[in-house]
Amino acid sequence: MKQKYITTDLVIIGAGLTGLTLAYLLRQNGMSIKIVEARSRLGGRIFTKGYDKQQPVEMGATWLGSQHTKLISLLHELGLSTFDQKIGSTAIYEAISTSPHFLANLPSNPDPSKRLQGGSQQIIHTLASYIAQDDILLNQPVISLSETNDAVDIITTDHTIQTKLVVSTLPPNLLTSSITITPALPAEIVQLTNATHTWMGESIKIVLSYAKPFWRAKHLSGTIMSNVGPIGEMYDHSNYEDSFYALKGFFSSNYYSISREERLAMIMTQLRKYFGDQATEYLSYEETVWRNEEYTFASYDSHVLPHQNNGHQAYQQSYMNGKLIIGGTETSTSYPGYMEGAVYNATSIAQRLLH
Repeated sequence: MKQKYITTDLVIIGAGLTGLTLAYLLRQNGMSIKIVEARSRLGGRIFTKGYDKQQPVEMGATWLGSQHTKLISLLHELGLSTFDQKIGSTAIYEAISTSPHFLANLPSNPDPSKRLQGGSQQIIHTLASYIAQDDILLNQPVISLSETNDAVDIITTDHTIQTKLVVSTLPPNLLTSSITITPALPAEIVQLTNATHTWMGESIKIVLSYAKPFWRAKHLSGTIMSNVGPIGEMYDHSNYEDSFYALKGFFSSNYYSISREERLAMIMTQLRKYFGDQATEYLSYEETVWRNEEYTFASYDSHVLPHQNNGHQAYQQSYMNGKLIIGGTETSTSYPGYMEGAVYNATSIAQRLLH
């Protein structure tokens, strides 16, 4: 199929929270902007299954707190509301495999974590509603970036795009691992990107829905903390209206290579310990193994610690003679690796471009 040729002032790689927020902030400045996204959906690591059915379950970014001021300001501007995460006063706690689990009292929390009413995808779709539909190109993995004179040529699956500026919002390691860049970035920058942790990259998120929230009964809890696993944490994940009931947890990342059925069997074994057979009467099971998401995760050359090199000073500079900015939540100097970091980074880049 013949490549479609486009010229524009700015290309944003990635239609996640950083990319869409940046486009939203720049929408009235007169720049022509194109967003290219490899996936068939918007949101990146914000991924709400059941978004259109009032049964939203978060397979990606979920929580925010009062300290996330840039994100909260954006939510207010967009007219979006939050609600408190249900934690309860107790948690099922399992310290070691040789001792039984027990119900531990939790301290009161005057500042609980919050979730978006209707799901995290609300902020994605609301931001996208301010951007012309033709300016968002889905199903377009970027193959290469090439500097030519005063522009950058971008090759995607179906398009050749010539642009004055490029902002990548991909995880830095994914950027340099999956896209050919000519001329090559400095070796020290490539080494840095490969040693930069990808937020959520190793996570396995699981959600089970039920007809009734049985975990709210006396002497039970929807909050689970286990050092034994394979579920390390679990929380009540019912919707804002409290008409759809679910439990959401984090499954050990060590089991990314086994089958869905094997993971589910392990989940049932663990939950049956806490809740008995009612745990097996689930209506649906959802999981996302982020390590297996090719447009999120790329393997590192060596072991990388959580948040390693996130917010590094080198990401605050431009490359390809000022034509490439490496952005995204991992590069934020404030709350890198969170939704707040994505919004903060988009705001910082917008200010750089406008001033």
